[in-house]
Amino acid sequence: MLKVSNIGKHYGDDLILDGVSFVINPGERAGLIGPNGCGKSTLLRIIAGEETPDSGSIQVDPPDLRMGYLHQGLAYTEGDTVSNFLTASERRLLEVEAEVVQLAEALSLAPEVEQTAFLEAYGQALTKLERLALAQTPEHEVAAVLAGLGLTDVALDTPVAILSGGQKTRLGLAQLLIDRPDVILLDEPTNHLDIEALEWLEHWIQGYRGAVLIVSHDRTFLDNTVTRILDLEQETHTVVDYTGNYSDYIDAWEQKRENQWAQWKDQQEEIRRLRGDVQRTKMQALSVELTTTSGQPTVRRYAKKVAKKAKSRERRLERYMESDERVEKPALTWQMKLEFVETPESGQDVLILEDLAAGYDGIPLFRDVNAVLGAGERVALVGPNGTGKTTLLRVILGQLAPLAGCARLGANVKVGYYAQEQETLDPESTPFDSLRAVAAMSETDVRSFLHYFLFSGDDVFVPVGALSYGERARLALARLVATGCNFLVLDEPINHLDIPSRTRFEQAMTAFEGAVLAVVHDRYFIRQFATRVWALEGRGLRSYIDLEDLRRMHVATGF
Repeated sequence: MLKVSNIGKHYGDDLILDGVSFVINPGERAGLIGPNGCGKSTLLRIIAGEETPDSGSIQVDPPDLRMGYLHQGLAYTEGDTVSNFLTASERRLLEVEAEVVQLAEALSLAPEVEQTAFLEAYGQALTKLERLALAQTPEHEVAAVLAGLGLTDVALDTPVAILSGGQKTRLGLAQLLIDRPDVILLDEPTNHLDIEALEWLEHWIQGYRGAVLIVSHDRTFLDNTVTRILDLEQETHTVVDYTGNYSDYIDAWEQKRENQWAQWKDQQEEIRRLRGDVQRTKMQALSVELTTTSGQPTVRRYAKKVAKKAKSRERRLERYMESDERVEKPALTWQMKLEFVETPESGQDVLILEDLAAGYDGIPLFRDVNAVLGAGERVALVGPNGTGKTTLLRVILGQLAPLAGCARLGANVKVGYYAQEQETLDPESTPFDSLRAVAAMSETDVRSFLHYFLFSGDDVFVPVGALSYGERARLALARLVATGCNFLVLDEPINHLDIPSRTRFEQAMTAFEGAVLAVVHDRYFIRQFATRVWALEGRGLRSYIDLEDLRRMHVATGF
């Protein structure tokens, strides 16, 4: 059992977490959601013991409960290979075995007066050894994990440092699943996973007997894995617990918000009524006072009573306005504004692929590719990791020469490129300078433009290298919008975007008048955004109407 009690955390004067409390029992799967920057990763680090809260506590039962934590960025030691990274749990087992042997020898040689302390230490080490031994994953399950995450083609002696960002994410996930801790903390586990690996991971989590806490912005993944949603609210800095998956949460949240709006509107109407009543009573008393003389004491006494009644009602209204009964107006969520304007027209055919083959060292990843992407089309490019999706984008952009055939752009096509690893951003630059580098804007216009992407005040001068993954994603998108392109080539554009920003991005893509080719694996996003799906599979490219069409074909052909 994991118990989080009244966790509070500040960074300087900024309040991040305020009285966060919840309990996760064995077998429960909870999703932790909230906008970027609200403190989700901070909360995971506190639970994992990597960061200290300002207040509150984390309790686990039993005390030796094993916790596994997948960071957004893989933490590894220089010189690590895939093999020794994956066998970290085996090394821990050997270390504890050696500790047990050492304590057994010490116990046999210790004087009788010291044996109690040695016996207690020996018992604790033996318990730890038994738990680690029970948690060891059989070789066939290790192989299944590596296959499910698409890592079987990665040689075990490969240095971790040279792996791609996606491979590092999957390697960290593989190590965690192989280690089989009692509680798993996953921070954005779906980034860089293809659809096949996503579905495999969903199945693995559904069958996992331990507890799982998942930070994710993948709505379909949350729907298929979790039974609770913990909503970390940016306004209150605390968690609201909802039963069910993400769709259940959305239904409950929208109903709650509708109820709050209705109560707030009723309250405003009541406040207007009370204020009008007070004002009328005051005016009545004043009118009597102004239209009477001292020779009419009875009428004047009545006017004073009316004025006193008005004052009493006014004090009652003030008390109501300050009371806990008062319903707060629902907060307006600040979402990224993403609007593509003045999109220049292109020819009817935006991208033409003719007998295209591409790969490395003369070995093709795909061949005989023939396809045309038309003006206004929004195509999702999918396929297992390693089939060449990013390679195809590099050929289209002219960064890699094809092995055969050609990829050419149509007339008047201006390309905007979003890189998966955000390598188009200079870590030494700032959001302000990054935007000025691609668009002729005044300082005021740059600040206003970046404000749409949630960079305000001095945020525009923070070094890019110090920005979070989500902030860098927003900056890369801001640069795209500013260039005025009519063909967007996007490599995993929504990784690290929170759910409101993903929704806004879906809307922007739908409104964009140009063509889009996007490598993306968020199934919810694909269903909302794509007018067609291209799948790299079997060393070729196949076109499908949508994901359901792709799935039907795979079932029918056993592909």
